[in-house]
Amino acid sequence: MAKLVFRYGAMGASKTANALMVQFNYKERGMNAVILKPACETRDGLSIIQSRMGLSGECTAVEIFLAQRQDNFYDADEIDAIIVDEAQFMTRQQVEQFAKIVDDYDIPVLCYGLRTDFQGNFFEGSRRLMEIADNIQEIPTICWCGKKARFNARISNGRKVESGEQFGLGGNDMYIALCRKHFMMGQIGPQE
Repeated sequence: MAKLVFRYGAMGASKTANALMVQFNYKERGMNAVILKPACETRDGLSIIQSRMGLSGECTAVEIFLAQRQDNFYDADEIDAIIVDEAQFMTRQQVEQFAKIVDDYDIPVLCYGLRTDFQGNFFEGSRRLMEIADNIQEIPTICWCGKKARFNARISNGRKVESGEQFGLGGNDMYIALCRKHFMMGQIGPQE
């Protein structure tokens, strides 16, 4: 029985690397697992996902995938699994469309993304996934202090940013994973 799965973690938890490894496992067994990401995620271009470790792969935009199949959905034998990277950037409606694919076509949908933004608030896609996913799994990473990091702090000029737009593309230069204590304190390293 197919499931809608949400695998979340803070920045640097290897979510994209995990997504690529899952796709590789499907391919190694002669199966077709497609990787998607929301079109707003353009750091590596519209059709590439890349992990911080250097693993990369081709992908399709969520919006293109869903639009192509809106009225005439594919034969269920064509796709064995759908993997969505950067799932936090999906809309509520897109998450619900993927839940419908799981329910109506028995195709597993594995979503990878952040749970919360740099202020500790849910992203729209993450919130809906937390509400309706069949399975929710945390991919752990650690704070600079060694505790489990669950929060993503946006940084600028060596300081934690407290306000701004929710959506801001960036990597290690712009975000750091922190435990709750250091996130609340705004302490991004031991030198403070």
